[in-house]
Amino acid sequence: MPNAPAPRRHGITVPFDGITLAEHRDVFRELVDLGYTDVWSAESGGADAFTPLVLAAAWAPELRLGTAIIPAYTRGAMTLASQIASLCSAAPGRFAVGIGSSSNIIVERWNDIKFEKPYQRVRDTVRFLRQALRGEKVDESYETFTVRGFKLSLPVAEQPPILIAALRQGMLRLAGSIGDGAIINWLSADDVRTVAEHVGEGKEIVARLFVLPTEDRDLVRFVGRRAIAQYLNVPVYAAFHEWLGRGDMLQPMWDAWKAGDRKAATEAIPDALVDDLIVWGKPSAIAEHIERYCANGVTTPAPAILGNAEQALETARRIAPARS
Repeated sequence: MPNAPAPRRHGITVPFDGITLAEHRDVFRELVDLGYTDVWSAESGGADAFTPLVLAAAWAPELRLGTAIIPAYTRGAMTLASQIASLCSAAPGRFAVGIGSSSNIIVERWNDIKFEKPYQRVRDTVRFLRQALRGEKVDESYETFTVRGFKLSLPVAEQPPILIAALRQGMLRLAGSIGDGAIINWLSADDVRTVAEHVGEGKEIVARLFVLPTEDRDLVRFVGRRAIAQYLNVPVYAAFHEWLGRGDMLQPMWDAWKAGDRKAATEAIPDALVDDLIVWGKPSAIAEHIERYCANGVTTPAPAILGNAEQALETARRIAPARS
């Protein structure tokens, strides 16, 4: 029998820029009132992935909490299991673990850790977490790391779903086989159909969508091109978009970037790609664009609204589930 479809959820990416974590209490409470079911954190040079969710657990116990994502390399096995178990204890049954390889930029350049065997590292980390969070004593030599005699002393009453950040087919299939679903980003609504078939039926698919709340086309082109150039020149994202069929489209950008000409690289990005990868416009257009992702297989959109906290919260209000 086919798996039942994953339920539709309504997420949003936190924290918002421009205010401290301590100032998010009222933000979290309003997100509940607006009909959002989830808050998803990230970890890429700002706040860590756990602290905003700990605050949300206390201030808005109605929300489900998720990490999108925790890098598999940057915490030791014991530390990672302990942090996850702690959040499970703070929010029983309301925490979803999102984990992935991250990128060579974060792992190697920022943390001085070798970015080797990313598929195997994520696979091994998920296998370890399944054992550790069940309270089993872990004494294993995985392909990418070894754990000797570790047993988590903090019980986890309800096992959290573990979702895997995935781009190409190998990691997408891993997300569907040993994971409870996939976390995706930097793709178009039409691309979702390509990736979803590799995850499989009945699995949750979380999409971090970059939202720019403006109708100013020139601003969208400027901000969008800079963001796309920053991300799509990272090797894992370049390979992802080549797999999606954008190799010829993006080759001029890649060539200019490698030559050190950042201006030419950003100018080489087509307007159509900006429109595909950046969700922008008036609130109704933003909401409609997000729904296109969901129609193609996303079960949990988690918009990351660009701009300051006031702009982000106003946009969150105007595209809220409660308004649909």
